[in-house]
Amino acid sequence: MNALYRLIRRSILAGLAAALLAAPAYAQTRLTVGYQLIVGPFLAAIADGSFDAALKEAGYQVDWRQFTSGGDISTALASGNVPVGVLGSTGITSAATRGVDLELFWILDNIGKSEALVARNGSGINSTADLKGKRVATPFVSTSHFHLLVGLEQVWKINPRDVRILNMQPPQIVAAWQRGDIDAAYVWPPALTEIEKSGKVIADSEAIGHASVPTFDGLVADRAWAAKNPKFMAAFTGVLAKSYAAYRANPAAWTADSAQVKSIVKLIGGKPDDVAEALKLLTFPTAQEQASAQWLGGGKDSGAARAFAASAKFLKDQKQIDKALGDYSAHVTDQYAKAAAK
Repeated sequence: MNALYRLIRRSILAGLAAALLAAPAYAQTRLTVGYQLIVGPFLAAIADGSFDAALKEAGYQVDWRQFTSGGDISTALASGNVPVGVLGSTGITSAATRGVDLELFWILDNIGKSEALVARNGSGINSTADLKGKRVATPFVSTSHFHLLVGLEQVWKINPRDVRILNMQPPQIVAAWQRGDIDAAYVWPPALTEIEKSGKVIADSEAIGHASVPTFDGLVADRAWAAKNPKFMAAFTGVLAKSYAAYRANPAAWTADSAQVKSIVKLIGGKPDDVAEALKLLTFPTAQEQASAQWLGGGKDSGAARAFAASAKFLKDQKQIDKALGDYSAHVTDQYAKAAAK
């Protein structure tokens, strides 16, 4: 009996030791990160596993979830189901104004030339001065709509009421363009790529952004969650900084045949050639630029906070929000970009 007991005891202890050796050193915190159909180094780092490796080491396991719209991500953030997600600048403004306790911590891209105003060949529009009385299509309450109105009112000094602005989604714009039903359109790829074939770019969001405020895509986090998970935020922004630095070091390498572009296509679909062209139209700020007053630094005077204030006026005029906040700086932080820039 004693011999049998010792044999069983040794077997149990051996099994326990093996189980302990096989188990992870710490429990993994699981969360969902939401993203949208945009291109950039961020998506390539998701696709190639860079995020997963760094976050696993920090003690986190991420479920990457693709959302069809910024509104869906805003709802998920508000419910607490998604603590980190991708939103455009107007979407962030809307969510913050409605009371979602989020903070912008990384600029994914300055939309720049990827949204533009194109005049159709034969429309009689050779410059922005020719827009009066013309039919201009854009998706309402979008960043394109926002910059079209900013351009008219602040940059070109044209009363928007003197232009026939039509609400159309991108596929509708392409169809109306081909029928000759519109004279110009302000939109993004792939519709932008299509209408450029028989039109001329007369303005874009890069130029309008320099003259007023930029439009951009950003990463936001639930503020309370971020404060409780500093290891995640440090690891996450560390990967962001590395992926963006790698792109900026050799953007010409991101061709349709490159592993980076192919990985983006595998993740979100589309054509490699279109993704490669779309990348060229975007501007990707460095970690140092992100931490500066140009984007996230400077409190109320930061570029992002000023952009939110301008976007809030636009959303209020469009009756999408009842009133704007007096100060959006509480929804912008340079903390993580500063750390990543060191």
